[in-house]
Amino acid sequence: MARVAHIREEIAIPDGVKVEISELSVKVKGPKGEVQKDFSYAKGIQIKLEGDKMIVLETFFADRERKAQFYSIVAHIRNMITGVTKGWRYKLKIISSHFPVTARVSSNEVLIDNFLGERAPRRAKILENVSVRIDGKDVIVEGVDIEAVAQTAANIELATRIKDKDRRVFVDGIYIYERGVAV
Repeated sequence: MARVAHIREEIAIPDGVKVEISELSVKVKGPKGEVQKDFSYAKGIQIKLEGDKMIVLETFFADRERKAQFYSIVAHIRNMITGVTKGWRYKLKIISSHFPVTARVSSNEVLIDNFLGERAPRRAKILENVSVRIDGKDVIVEGVDIEAVAQTAANIELATRIKDKDRRVFVDGIYIYERGVAV
């Protein structure tokens, strides 16, 4: 197994973004909000600031596992910077062929009414710092933390999962059809 002697990655900090690093915890603040992540599980990886315009990650003698962990942390930090500058957006579509399904936002959950003719609404949890709005047959999920936005969209999709019917006939549900950076 080949080990890489030294890996160094630099991430540029755009204007209007502030980054704080304490040990292996990274906090990124920007015009859209702030995101904080703890990378204390990553032993042997150094995260530091060079001035106020560059984040530098370094590791030495990395095997395959540490190298994968290193580049995963690089991707997380880049996603954090994108989130606080532009934001993340997932779009879901309400599909109903048997019963007219309606969705509404109530405090910290999405309520899906009349799904397959059920009397009780199905519920999907909305995570913190994530906004959900319903626009006709579209459900739009937005926020600065990509993990929270994706989990909220998954919660909405899973709330309408059908287990005991043929999926080719009963296509009713709420499905993710677009995801990416909110412009």
